Amino acid sequence: MATKTKQLAHLFDATQCISCGACIVACSQTNFPEMARRSIPGRNLLASNIKIYRSEENRPVNILVQCQQCENAPCVSTCPFGANYYDENGLVRNDPSKCVGCNYCIASCPYDCRWSHPDTGLPVKCISEGCLKLIKDGQQPACVQACPAEARLFGDTMDPNSAISQKIASSRTEMLMPNKGTKPNFYVVVSK
Repeated sequence: MATKTKQLAHLFDATQCISCGACIVACSQTNFPEMARRSIPGRNLLASNIKIYRSEENRPVNILVQCQQCENAPCVSTCPFGANYYDENGLVRNDPSKCVGCNYCIASCPYDCRWSHPDTGLPVKCISEGCLKLIKDGQQPACVQACPAEARLFGDTMDPNSAISQKIASSRTEMLMPNKGTKPNFYVVVSK
């Protein structure tokens, strides 16, 4: 494991989301242009690292779920080849040179956030190569940039002055499935 200098995390503000899907389209275009006009096999979704869950009461409430960048990620511990790892920014990453496509990481993710790329057979997750390049260049991930409602944030939660830390401090947030023990770094604003 690399020495962590940051803990990059996503925040999704469910109180601001207008369910437009701009984040999903931006993710697909930025990270998977080769999948244009194709869906993820078995999911019938646009090739993206974001999934939509609708409330059971069929109310117009969406929860957009993607990789939680867990501190105790099952995908890291179940990989028999060491292909999944944590980088210096606290992000869960995959090394395709070590990955054999067994997809144990897909099966072990309690958030159902990984999928197998139909061309390579390798697992795919947020944050993919296109967004990694954006972050390296000092930009926000594609989903954050594309959101017209400003319902998304991304940043360093170890920095108390970052926009994401400020939003977490000033809002009521929840983590998804904290009972799984994964220690997710994905925050959902449920009220202000």
